[in-house]
Amino acid sequence: MSETDTGAADAGPFAEQQRLFTLLSQDTRHLIIQELLGHPAHLMSLAELEYMTGKSQAAIKDQLETLIDAGLLARYTYDPSEGTRDLPSQFYGFTEQGVEVLHDYKYLRGLPVARALYENTRKTEKIERHESAPRPELPDGVADALEFDEPDLDAVDGGTNR
Repeated sequence: MSETDTGAADAGPFAEQQRLFTLLSQDTRHLIIQELLGHPAHLMSLAELEYMTGKSQAAIKDQLETLIDAGLLARYTYDPSEGTRDLPSQFYGFTEQGVEVLHDYKYLRGLPVARALYENTRKTEKIERHESAPRPELPDGVADALEFDEPDLDAVDGGTNR
């Protein structure tokens, strides 16, 4: 019998770390997390996630449900857009537990890089429309954890152009 058959692996001192590592390291889930970190609002529609990850909506939905069930993500609804045909009303974003896990696993260090990658990705007209769609507010604790200071490029240029 293997450890997993006996349940011994689940009872070890590192079981939760192993569970979270597995959760975060699966390819599609990892891409979803990276894209959400890079998005200016940290809330994305299914169409935005599909475009930015290159994965199918079915694959993304499955992984979103896994991340929601684990408490890392939540589904956020922007009610005024529900009846609007061209704008999304459902968005996915982090929970307070999610940003705590991302902090513990050092994902938040990559916020500036994720933002730069997101901003430098060419987007279709539809994705730009989705990106600029109104969305709900993230909980204060989540929004605060995802803030970072943009570098002052004028200060950098000022010191090198002599």
